[in-house]
Amino acid sequence: MENLSAGDTAWVLTATALVLVMTPALAFFYGGMVRKKNALSTLNLSFIIMALLSIQWVLYGFTLAFGPNIGGFIGGLDYLGFAGVGAEPNGDYAATIPFLLFATFQMMFAVITPALITGSFVERVRFLPFLVFTVLWATLVYDPVAHWVWAVGGFLRNMGALDFAGGTVVHITAGFSALAFAMVIGARRGFGKAAMEPHNIPYTVLGAGLLWMGWFGFNAGSALGANPAAVNALVTTNTAAAASALIWMILSWRDGKPSVLGIVTGAVVGLVAITPGAGYVTPIGAIAIGAIAAPISYYAIRLRQKRNLDESLDVWACHGMGGLWGAIATGLFATTAVNAAGFDGLFYGNPQQLVTQVVAAAITIVFAFGLTFIITKALDATLRLRVSQNAEEVGLDLSEHGERAYT
Repeated sequence: MENLSAGDTAWVLTATALVLVMTPALAFFYGGMVRKKNALSTLNLSFIIMALLSIQWVLYGFTLAFGPNIGGFIGGLDYLGFAGVGAEPNGDYAATIPFLLFATFQMMFAVITPALITGSFVERVRFLPFLVFTVLWATLVYDPVAHWVWAVGGFLRNMGALDFAGGTVVHITAGFSALAFAMVIGARRGFGKAAMEPHNIPYTVLGAGLLWMGWFGFNAGSALGANPAAVNALVTTNTAAAASALIWMILSWRDGKPSVLGIVTGAVVGLVAITPGAGYVTPIGAIAIGAIAAPISYYAIRLRQKRNLDESLDVWACHGMGGLWGAIATGLFATTAVNAAGFDGLFYGNPQQLVTQVVAAAITIVFAFGLTFIITKALDATLRLRVSQNAEEVGLDLSEHGERAYT
């Protein structure tokens, strides 16, 4: 194990913990935006995924995503149950850290991605079909797309698509899957008529702050070492979040008063948008990416509202559209001056990279949206996705879990 680096290992261990914390942070981010009768239910949707997907990933998720390539579309079963995934580095994925650490770091991405989707169906989903959906979606959507983009031999990777930390694999898949799920499950009863105000915006602010911190592990950890790429990713991550938060503040100010909920939402959108390009773009590029991401998501929310679609916590607008912009922006702002392992984008003389990014994003959108629509339709027909009218009126904390968030 002469290639094993203690410094790289220590950093990726830390980054792994940071990414795991993002899932309970997301729980608070979402939990504060629902009505208090659904607070525990919403928190739990994220928390239980940490348990459910951790087991799925060890048993077979990792090998489907990163096992030996089969036709560019899926991994083989060589790593079933983490077999052969040990302390030795792996030349393809983990040159200076234990292969087991790489697999565990990637587990945290597999955990948070379906948790993002939960924002689309809060306050009305039955717990059992939700659990079944999560396992099916991770197996049929997330694991294949992760293989396409990140695995050796994956067809989008071979095509030259860049995704440093998951703009396509995580945010596009989650955002457009959330849109499909919301279309199938339908709106909350009283949507557009009754007030459905956030019950605890401080929870959401806390969640956003922890997400911002955890995103340093998400993006800078994806360099898989304590190296210049990690430093660049950390700086661009912080810069894009800051730019997007400021622009969102200005947008909400123009419409009345600067919204605290809007400011923290803008920060998260900036974090989403920089994710695919964090290790490939300059800090100035990150300012542009974050600043443009804010109005894209802001007006996507307006469009969703005009269409009277109850995609409750705007996963599509923030993660789907933010991730799409980030993937495209990587094709504009990427430069080999930052990372020689990447490619130059359009603004650095390579228009083909923009084309590649758009094609990869489009393929992912069609696949994730289409397959999620089919999965949710099938589950609705067999297990019934929605709670009953009475259960929805009482609130899911009591009707699904028999507990109250507040006494």
